[in-house]
Formats: sequence, structure tokens, C-alpha cells
Amino acid sequence: MTIAIQFLGAVETVTGSQYLVTAGERRILVDCGFFQGSPNEVARNRMPFAFEARTVDALLLTHAHLDHCGRIPSLVRAGFTGPIHATPGTLDLTEIVLRDAAKLQDEAEARWRRHHPEAADTSDEETAVERDDPGMPARLRQADPEAATMSRAALYHATDVDATVRLFRPVQYEQTLQVAPGITAQFHDAGHILGSAIIELTVTDGGVATTIVFSGDLGRCDTPILRDPTPISHADFVLVESTYGNREHGPMAQAVEDLAAAVSEVAGGRGVLLVPSFAIGRTQEVVWELDRLLRDGRIPKLPLFLDSPMASRASDVYLRHPEDYDEETAALLRSGSSPLEYPGEQFTNDAQQSKAIRTQPRPFMVVASSGMLTGGRILHHLKDFLPDPASMLLFIGYQGQGSLGYAIQHGAKEARIDGQIYPVRCKVRSISGFSAHADEHELEDWVRNFARAGGAAAADGRPKTVFVVHGDPEAASAFADRIRGDMGLEVQLPSYLQEVILRP
Repeated sequence: MTIAIQFLGAVETVTGSQYLVTAGERRILVDCGFFQGSPNEVARNRMPFAFEARTVDALLLTHAHLDHCGRIPSLVRAGFTGPIHATPGTLDLTEIVLRDAAKLQDEAEARWRRHHPEAADTSDEETAVERDDPGMPARLRQADPEAATMSRAALYHATDVDATVRLFRPVQYEQTLQVAPGITAQFHDAGHILGSAIIELTVTDGGVATTIVFSGDLGRCDTPILRDPTPISHADFVLVESTYGNREHGPMAQAVEDLAAAVSEVAGGRGVLLVPSFAIGRTQEVVWELDRLLRDGRIPKLPLFLDSPMASRASDVYLRHPEDYDEETAALLRSGSSPLEYPGEQFTNDAQQSKAIRTQPRPFMVVASSGMLTGGRILHHLKDFLPDPASMLLFIGYQGQGSLGYAIQHGAKEARIDGQIYPVRCKVRSISGFSAHADEHELEDWVRNFARAGGAAAADGRPKTVFVVHGDPEAASAFADRIRGDMGLEVQLPSYLQEVILRP
């Protein structure tokens, strides 16, 4: 039986995670995520899938971030009816993420129609701005950074999310799941966000087993709330992320110190601290640290607006899944203390509340998504506060190449949003220590578990090939060189749409 894998996203870029494993007549999809970044990058989500959706037997989901799950309703619309397997925490969060995505798409379409009343009705297929071929990622990286709050047509609607949720099937960590005849999967804790998983997929044919390990997004060691990523030391093939494959995070203590300094600086200048953050994972960690800094008397008490209904619902999900916590967080909960609340925090659940934030007495803090400034309510706040020298834009997460966040982080003096130019006069700061992704050393430590397994044969646990994915080209290439040079493992940097035969 021939076993192959096709790389359909998160190669040569950090978004759009999607890998199709074919084993004989069986097809298993791992992740089905949104492409994020510039409007042209986002337009890739409108292109047809590279396979017939109805022929896929099952979908395995590593975690609930949009770049891993965002296209699932489109897959269901295209004819997929198989089970969607993920951990309970991931499925609870994914429903929130997909419902929020559908709502935002409807709002973006309505906004576009208000601005273009003369336009005719559109079909679900928006005019393509790119051709789908292996050279697409390189072309898109050269595009000017931009963000948009309008879209000509929604990709899917709430009814599509309803159909998607009906396919959810929970699987516990370390449980052996029968995915299809001769194919099993185990989900191991990845420590990235609640419910995140490393997926170990095993295909057995004629008594011969072939194991493929998908790292998903790996978290960091010794960070708040969640357990450390699970070490694994056996595989025939490994797909490992490389988001920070060429960068080292600063110490966590320094990150907390920098956060305290930013709050104090904004308070002293009676400004606004604007923090773009992914609604799931980083928002909860930032709230944890702000609460701890306030309790320790290290920052003044400023009003905190959590301008993301999804973040509010995600925090509720976190509280419902203490089984995924590390021991420190579990002990806090047992003592009756909630580590996920800041005194007086205010969630804004509708657009009018969000717009009213700009009129609040200063100083105050706003945490809003999306983390890379690719969409969401953060864009409206940028229009208000980018030109304000008293305000501060504080990056605490990864900024992908081609995104507006990347451009501003690297010194852009202007930002294009909805076709309008806004000057960047506010202070711009970055803190790397809050990243939910393992840095180059933590990634290397995780892969080194395979290298330590012994001999060159896969039977000894040492993989035949390590595929480096989910990274911008410079990061992926640098990490591949480290694996090849320091560990002596065979490494490939797959290209978009490439299919690799794992077993003839």
C-alpha cells in the first residue's frame, strides 16, 4: 500500500495549515486552516481544495487557532461528511472560533455592501486575485502590507458552522483512536493553547507500521497555565513547525518586566496601551500576568478592555477544562483564586461597545484581536490610536511576513487599512517572551528526542525524514540547517502543493 503526504498549506508561510495523508484508498486530512496576512493572502481561502472533499475519510485537528481550523466549514460545504477528531478542549474552542469567523465574515460583507451599494450581488466565489501554483507563496510575500475590514462575500455562514459542529468527535490525550481500517492516531499535549495536540498517525499494512508525527504548534516550557509539550522519540517521519526556527525568546521574567514598564509608561503619559493578541491563548496569559503584576504592586490599576467576544467565551472554556492545566494553575484554582481574571476587566460584546472605547477617560488598556493585525476589531482601534503619540502599540506575539503587524513592527511609518493611509505616530514596542510558540532552542530540544533514539533505522525510533513546515522561509531554512548539521537527521523543506511518497 502506497503512503503519501501532500503539503497544502503552512509551507513557505506560517498560516493555512493543511496536510493530506493518502494510504491506499484512505485519505486523512490533518488541519484545515485559514491563510492569513494581506488581503491577497486571505483570498487563497477562496480557492478550491486540491482534492474532492467527499473523498476524505476523517479530519484530525491539532488545535483551535484559525490558521489550523478556519477552513473546516468550507470543507463541509464542499462535501466533507467524515468525523472531525480533536481533544475536548480543542473542539470547544474551535466552535467558538468558527462561529466568530462566520460572524466577522458576514459583518465584513455587509460593510462592503454599504460602501458599494451599486455593486451587483456576488456568488460565494469572489474574483480570484492569484493563480494557485507552487510559486504563489513567494509572490505573495512581495505584496505591499495592508489590512481590510471589508470583504465582497463571506466564505461561509453560521449554518455551515452548525453542520461542522455536528461532525465533532472528542478524543482524549494518549487515547488510541481508530481513524480508519489500518490507521490509528494518538493525541499528545503540545502545550501551545488549551487542548492543543501533537498528532501521532500510524498506518499499518501487512504487519508493517509507518508512523508520522505532526508537531502542530509547540508551546514553551515553564510558562503559565498549560503543561509543557510532550516529548516523543519514535517516528518514521516528522512534520515540525518552525515559526521561531531562527529566533530566541527573551527570558519570561524580562517579558513580564517589559509589560510592567509599558503599562507604567502609558499610565504616566495618560495614553492608551493597545495590545493585539490572539483571542485564544495569549489573551488569557496576558490577563494572568497583569493580574499578578497588580497584586504585587508593580503596576498602577488601569481599566482593561478585552475587546473580543471570542476571548470572553474562550476564557470560559479554559475554566471548564482544568484537566489541561499545569500544577501551578490547578493549585490556584483549588485555592479558590482565578488566574484568568483582572479586577474590573470589561468585555465588549458588541460593535457599539467597541466603538465607545475611544471615548473612555485615559489612561486605559485594550487587548483585541487579531494578533497579526490581519482583521478583527484591532483594526478599528489602529485607526484611532496609531496617529496618537501618547499611545503605545505593544506586540506580544508573532508577526508573519506580509502582515500589517510585521510591517509596523519593522518600522513602517504608515499603515494602509481599508485603502486609507494612517500615520504611525504612536510608540511601538515588542515583547517576545509571551509567545505561545517554542523558540529555536525549544524546537531543537523537542526534535532532539528523535535524534537520541539511536541508529539510522526507523525501527530504532529515528525518523527517515524531518519535514520543516509552518515557518517563513528564513526561519524554516535556518531550523532545517540546525537539524541537519547538529543532529544528522535527513531534512526536507517541502514546497506548496508538493506530494511526497513516504512508502511506495
